[in-house]
Amino acid sequence: MERRPRRGFGERGCVSMHILVAEDDRDIADLVAHYLQKSGWTSHVTGAGDEALAYARSHPIDLAILDVMLPGMSGLDVCRALRADRATATLPIIMLTARAEEADRIRGFEIGADDYVPKPFSPNELVARVRALARRARPATEPGPETLQAGPILMDLSKHTVSEDGREVRLTAKEFLLLRYLIEHRGRVLSRDVLLTDVWGYQYTGGTRTVDVHVRRLREKLPALVASLVTVKQFGYKLAGDDEAPARRSLGEGA
Repeated sequence: MERRPRRGFGERGCVSMHILVAEDDRDIADLVAHYLQKSGWTSHVTGAGDEALAYARSHPIDLAILDVMLPGMSGLDVCRALRADRATATLPIIMLTARAEEADRIRGFEIGADDYVPKPFSPNELVARVRALARRARPATEPGPETLQAGPILMDLSKHTVSEDGREVRLTAKEFLLLRYLIEHRGRVLSRDVLLTDVWGYQYTGGTRTVDVHVRRLREKLPALVASLVTVKQFGYKLAGDDEAPARRSLGEGA
């Protein structure tokens, strides 16, 4: 079956999003769908992981909300499969889970989740997180530079692509936003709390370890950052400016 392209955020923004909700508890799924509809969005609800993956691969969706514990295929496995597929590699993904331990959240971030919402949760807070993630994931429409560059790394903001030495690198929505923020603030030491507030867009409850996970993933995908993105001990990170020589990866502490 021919796959239809996923709609870009730049086409209609957050207003007319189509959201995939994968949740096997029907009451929770209906509650989430109701609040999404109240916000002006449409949704498709499925109760199994394999069904969710099949839908995401054959329909244009703008964001996915995945329960971790799904029958057929876990939400984590669905997330991993979406990240491995070029067509959905940058799809914003929010995970729902009854397990709020840090290790479980870190595991989700490691495979590419953009956000983690522990149960029980406030539907209004979930909507706020959806809106914040969608707003930050779509290409910027306000006047400004269309590209950003840091050494061999080139970001095309209009096309939402990243390359290093001409090699295209696939980033998740949150990785893209974090890299953009680091490049736009080159030469400045940025605390983890500042990064959480400005990149994640709200008072995130997952802890500053989230930043460390995303920084590590950026270094793995973009080797040029190993030398230029410095860890400042017990504080945060600094991306070397154009006039600075490549620094050691860590100033006393690694991430």
